[in-house]
Amino acid sequence: MNDMPPKAALTAEDQGLLDKFLSENRLFLGPDPEIMRNHTVQPRSKIEEEALARNLDPHQVHHVRGLINAALSEAFTMVNQMGAAPGAKWGDLVTGIYTAQGDLSMIAPHGIIAFAACCFYPIRFIIKNWIDDPSVGVKEGDGFIHNDARYGGVHNTDQSMMMPLYWKGELICWLSSTIHEGENGSCEPGGLPAAAESKYDEGLKMSPFKVVENFQLKRDLVTFLQNSVRDPKLQLEDMKVKLHAVMRLRERVFAILEQFGKDLLVGTLRSHLEDTEVEMRRRIREMPDGTTRVVQFMDSTLRENALQKISLAITIKGERMICDFRGTSPQFMNRSVNTNIASFKAALCTGLLQNVWPDLPHTMAVLSPIEIISDHNSIIDAEGEMPQAMSLMPMFKGCVVWTIPMNKFNYSLPTRYSAVIASQYDQAATFIYGGITQHGDVTGNFCADINGNGQGARSHADGEHSVSPVFGFMCDSGEHEINEEDTPIIRLGAQRIAKDRIGFGKYRGGMGYEQIATARGSGMWGFMTGCEGSKFPSAQGLFGGYSCPSYQLCKIKGVNIFDELRKNPKIVEVFDIVQLMNQQPLPGKYSSQDMGMTFELCNDGEVYMICQGAGGGYGDVLERDPEAVMKDLREDLMSHDIARDIYKLVFDSQQLIVDVEATAELRAAERRARIARSKPYDEFVAEWVTPEPAPHLTYFGSWSDNTVIHAQNPAIGLSVKMDADKLQGIYMPNPKDLRIAQLEAELAALTKSAAGA
Repeated sequence: MNDMPPKAALTAEDQGLLDKFLSENRLFLGPDPEIMRNHTVQPRSKIEEEALARNLDPHQVHHVRGLINAALSEAFTMVNQMGAAPGAKWGDLVTGIYTAQGDLSMIAPHGIIAFAACCFYPIRFIIKNWIDDPSVGVKEGDGFIHNDARYGGVHNTDQSMMMPLYWKGELICWLSSTIHEGENGSCEPGGLPAAAESKYDEGLKMSPFKVVENFQLKRDLVTFLQNSVRDPKLQLEDMKVKLHAVMRLRERVFAILEQFGKDLLVGTLRSHLEDTEVEMRRRIREMPDGTTRVVQFMDSTLRENALQKISLAITIKGERMICDFRGTSPQFMNRSVNTNIASFKAALCTGLLQNVWPDLPHTMAVLSPIEIISDHNSIIDAEGEMPQAMSLMPMFKGCVVWTIPMNKFNYSLPTRYSAVIASQYDQAATFIYGGITQHGDVTGNFCADINGNGQGARSHADGEHSVSPVFGFMCDSGEHEINEEDTPIIRLGAQRIAKDRIGFGKYRGGMGYEQIATARGSGMWGFMTGCEGSKFPSAQGLFGGYSCPSYQLCKIKGVNIFDELRKNPKIVEVFDIVQLMNQQPLPGKYSSQDMGMTFELCNDGEVYMICQGAGGGYGDVLERDPEAVMKDLREDLMSHDIARDIYKLVFDSQQLIVDVEATAELRAAERRARIARSKPYDEFVAEWVTPEPAPHLTYFGSWSDNTVIHAQNPAIGLSVKMDADKLQGIYMPNPKDLRIAQLEAELAALTKSAAGA
């Protein structure tokens, strides 16, 4: 078959026609790898070069930066005060300003970093695809909406409104507002479906599209979106809120342009990015060359317990910083705990700015000089068809993954830009809910208790209790009275510090609080939780500090607590989780499970209990000031037995006075006992290290070699090894199918036994 004529070369005219045809007839404008894998600041545009060439007065630049900051803050406050979603009320939102090329320059000073840190991806998509498209176009008064994390974002619950700003016919910058809306029409109410087994279970998947023309929402599209979710009132109101916040921000930026001119605004936005990147490179150069490592584990897919490894090695070479995540768990084909690499980078940006260098400007430029390496088709770099509705699970790890390796680099530096801090509690310990309210409305969303994670212990002080979510340092934890007015949720116990559940150390981690909830007045209401860390502690200690405990979800089903309270109002005196589960003062079925619970119905008066976690501890417990321990005892934060067993204190249990000499002797004895228990390193390794993960473990990730990825699930006899550069997705069986098979086997065995008898 070698007699085929040679392929004819196309003329320049024909090639042009072909290129035009292909450009105008693309089958699908999916997420663009060139956009989604590029987290660096774009080269200067022509207008940026021209502006900076004029040697702008640095004092005026500083002044304009302050005006932009004030405008962003005002727009943030508008959304915060007027938004309908719980996320809007309690600060899970952001407003941002971007260069004309789509680079994130500044966000509101108290916004969620990650929302804006990945919103520049859809703006770049709009610039690349819609500006020159005759059927779409971009002009003054247009507004674009977006929520699909595959085009840039955290997860599908977050909806962004993006608007171009034109000045005298020229595109100057972009403005945005983003809210965690919650309800989005997914297979479970509330927008965070742990049960999603494909991306088609996740509800709304809005690629960036125009929903505003001439500053007016397009009612046909608004109706379509309202028709796609359980809470149409929420969808409409917050689209209006985001639009008007962006329009107010636009007015403020126009005032800056009118007073100072285009060059100063454009130059300020650009210099803000470049100055931040220069400072990042300077700080990287300060650190010693070398490599530090950390390993994290997610212990649940939110459907079953499974160890999923996240591996990080940070290498410093001069002004280069390389974050190497190779060896991380492979992606799941039918579990929603995957995330894409762009979203994961947004979490990294958040963690760097919240826990390592919080004094830096909150802009994408902090990541620009950092090289990030990952295995394609891993759980942090998942392919687009993989479900990603609960991408928070690996992203929360990204928020804290810096704390151990970066603090090893920074510990010895002569200049520290923040305290050395252990890991913050990094889980979404809250109730997600949905159903019919006592007012007859259909709704679904989440409670703002997620915003009270315990802070990690610091190098000079204890961590703060329930200070903020791991993803945003300026959020509130919500008002339960407002939630009770809007929904059937009744709080039986809320925001009570969780006694004894501590990250111990020379300085202890900040503690979390208990959440005990029920429902009343609805014929159809339910809860779910999206949290891991029930088997493997999720907040690691630092320099000898303890990790936080693991936490369970506890339930009392088959009870109506309101009937019991009418019989005996004093029952409320034992309403903390430990006492309820140990004393069992109520009728009903008591149970506990890991905190990944898919949606289930809650009958009136049934009790659900979860606990916000503690941050990791810092330093050796034997170095903790005895008076600090006594203070914790006086505040009823922990039990006397812990003071004796963990901190090795001798004290008067009535007066809470330490016996200083006896304590010193007891601690010295414990140090000698440690030495007696210790083993030479080689001997320990020989006994402890195994060539492969134990066969009974449901385990995903590398073991001793990051180029070899293990995937094993004993429940279905899965045990494979994959090359890290050729990862395949893992399919997990439905837990109900496994339970049915187990019960059928038990029934068959009993039937056989009965027949034999």
